[in-house]
Amino acid sequence: MKTVIVVGNGMVGYKFCEKFAATPESKDFKVIVFGEEPRPAYDRVHLSEFFENQDAKALEMAPAEWYKENNIDLIVDERVSEINRKSKLITTVNDREFSYDYLVLATGSSAFVPPIKGVEKEGVFVYRTIEDLEGMLAYAAKLKEKNPNARAAVLGGGLLGLEAGKAVMDMGLEPHIVEFASKLMPRQLDSRSSNVLQLKLESIGLNIHLNKATNQILGDTCITGMEFGEDDVLDVEMLVVSAGIRPRDELGKVSGLEMGVRGGIVVDNKMQTSDPSIFAIGEVALYNQMIFGLVAPGYDMAGVAVNQIIGNVEELMPAEIDMSTKLKLIGVDVASFGEPFMPASKGHSVIFENKTQHLYKRINVSLDGKSLLGGILVGDASDYNMLHQVYLNGMPIPEDAAQLILPATEGGAFGSALDLPDEAQICSCENVSKGQICGAIKDGSCEDLAGVISSTKASTSCGGCKPMVTDLVNETLKSLGKTVKNVICEHFEYSRQELYGIIKAKKLTSFNEVLDTCGSGHGCETCKPLVSSIFASLYNDTPNKEDVTQDTNDKFLANIQRNGTYSVVPRIAGGEVTPQDLIVLGQIGSKYNLYTKITGGARIDFFGAELNDLPAIWKELIAAGFESGHAYGKSLRTVKSCVGSTWCRYGLAESISFAIELENRYKGLRSPHKIKGGVSGCIRECAEARGKDFGIIAVEGGWNLYVGGNGGATPRHAQLLAEKIDNETVVKYLDRYLIYYIQTAAPLMRTAAWLDKLEGGIEQLKKVVIDDSLNIVGDLEKEMQFLVDAYECEWKQAIENEETKKRFNHFVNSDDRDDNLVFVPLRDQKMPELWKN
Repeated sequence: MKTVIVVGNGMVGYKFCEKFAATPESKDFKVIVFGEEPRPAYDRVHLSEFFENQDAKALEMAPAEWYKENNIDLIVDERVSEINRKSKLITTVNDREFSYDYLVLATGSSAFVPPIKGVEKEGVFVYRTIEDLEGMLAYAAKLKEKNPNARAAVLGGGLLGLEAGKAVMDMGLEPHIVEFASKLMPRQLDSRSSNVLQLKLESIGLNIHLNKATNQILGDTCITGMEFGEDDVLDVEMLVVSAGIRPRDELGKVSGLEMGVRGGIVVDNKMQTSDPSIFAIGEVALYNQMIFGLVAPGYDMAGVAVNQIIGNVEELMPAEIDMSTKLKLIGVDVASFGEPFMPASKGHSVIFENKTQHLYKRINVSLDGKSLLGGILVGDASDYNMLHQVYLNGMPIPEDAAQLILPATEGGAFGSALDLPDEAQICSCENVSKGQICGAIKDGSCEDLAGVISSTKASTSCGGCKPMVTDLVNETLKSLGKTVKNVICEHFEYSRQELYGIIKAKKLTSFNEVLDTCGSGHGCETCKPLVSSIFASLYNDTPNKEDVTQDTNDKFLANIQRNGTYSVVPRIAGGEVTPQDLIVLGQIGSKYNLYTKITGGARIDFFGAELNDLPAIWKELIAAGFESGHAYGKSLRTVKSCVGSTWCRYGLAESISFAIELENRYKGLRSPHKIKGGVSGCIRECAEARGKDFGIIAVEGGWNLYVGGNGGATPRHAQLLAEKIDNETVVKYLDRYLIYYIQTAAPLMRTAAWLDKLEGGIEQLKKVVIDDSLNIVGDLEKEMQFLVDAYECEWKQAIENEETKKRFNHFVNSDDRDDNLVFVPLRDQKMPELWKN
């Protein structure tokens, strides 16, 4: 029996063991694995999740028992210090010797610490292992005991640095990112996409410092600051160094293996080093003059090494390594694939940018416009998997390539995921093809997504391919005539409608209660706001109750704008406003120097409000009788009206009064998406009521009630629900319709899309809302009345609570303002300074 020794039990070392144990030939080998950390292999890709629960077991790739079950000897907390190639022996730091037939070096990499004066001071950490994170947590706790507003910096604005920035935020410290380059993520992003990412990160509280070369770390024994120049100092009490990696190649050096000029153990396409008995895989291996820091190439290397050792010598590492990657950094999607940067001589770039929503999409296409060569996505990477597959498989692209990245059109630009070839590699980490995923459903071995993931291991590593795996499973199930269940996210195996019912039935009132009762894990940016929305729809809870589960707009009760300021939109029901109220609005706009305009919904928008000023502005507005307009929420926005019979010679009914009544009834109503209404006094439709989620138009004999319309990129006319009905009946039907929509719609689904997907469409809705075919209208009306009675203005709550008001400080430890804001004149008002290209 031959012996294989694996040095290194990180993700790649473990993957070698897993792949080796899965082969029939493994029974002919003895495998010994050495790890210098005191635990089995764990998932470094999701290391920052440790801050959520401090549960190292949750990150484990396999327990110690797994190694025993697969006849693998796991030796932890013991470092291999020497290789005797002639005798084929390794020696550990405990002076123990082990012989091998094959040696696999999977020692990975270590954090690169720049040679900065003072970097050895207490309070300086690297971001690499669970032990590093435990040390950071303990030190942060001590800091916060002395100073609740302590600050911490991260040295490095790359992938790891931004992950470390999230860690600093999770520890409750004021976070600062310090980057030597002129942009964030300089290896993955171009300047424009980096600017968009920076704006997004700054909007959620990260402070970004670019073009900073650190001269020294200040302080006696503990860090007190970072000096960049004579008069350029950043005061911080903790520093996390995340400035890159260096291969752990010391064993290769001391044993005389061929090394790269800048480090790394040289390997060929068999993963063999200059010694045929020794293989190197992962971040320690220098292949084609490159170190590959992604997990997917490391896993491929592990598979090649396994095959070479068991005799499948035709299995080789490909010459070209796909470095495409998709990550979620602090709640924002970032992805790049193929050639993210490309000279004009090779092709054309198509760019879509929306800085107000922190979106940037760039694709690079061939000169003839027929091939996709690469791209960058920031803010929304939902199309990454399909774009990546189009690139990998050389699939045809639309004649107008812009369709690939412009906001979604009906049917989309891609078609079905089933159109991909069977050999398309969907999960690059685990090397799982489309054919394997679909085949697991078709041959009956798996019945759902969980079964496919368990069987193929697709999406179990970085998780970036999970949306496409989900699409393939769902499309395959549909093609076989089976029911597909759409779940919220990985933490809840329920649809929104099912979760709504569970929360209602069990009377759950907090996110943690919901998670403990019917979820798993710790939640994410998908399920947290969704659960908060359900609470609001059931109990009329405002975002002030659990602000930590809200998105940025709901957390600060305002829409964030492109320069980090906010909009202020008081409610002006029906568009009716007195001259005295207009004077008050003018005075407030003038006092706080706010850009002012009339909105399409017939109310007044203030722009350019600084975060610190929001409570003061709203205090004055509320004192004058105004309420929150909920312009930031997935809730009722406005009920627009014309002047109707009050003033208009064509008016058939008093549309202003009815619009005011409806807006005041449904104000604050939280729902899967925003809701807008309109009331027109006659069929001339000056309020554009049929372009709204609900619209009422006066006709001879009463009101016609329309539902399921919307404007925007894909405008839809609302459909007639009932005609010639009186005010009371309109309210009754609207109550039923809105609650039924809230109960049954998917997350972020407008009423138009919901009505399209409702089986039976408008006729079915009439049966439910008018004919009471489900015998539920009494309950629907009661639920709406409860919400109407429970309404509170959330801005009034906020300004009356001192603890809540602290949320609106730009800096957690200071009343200072954001001095980076720059405005320029616009007619007789102001606007944010334009971005420099």
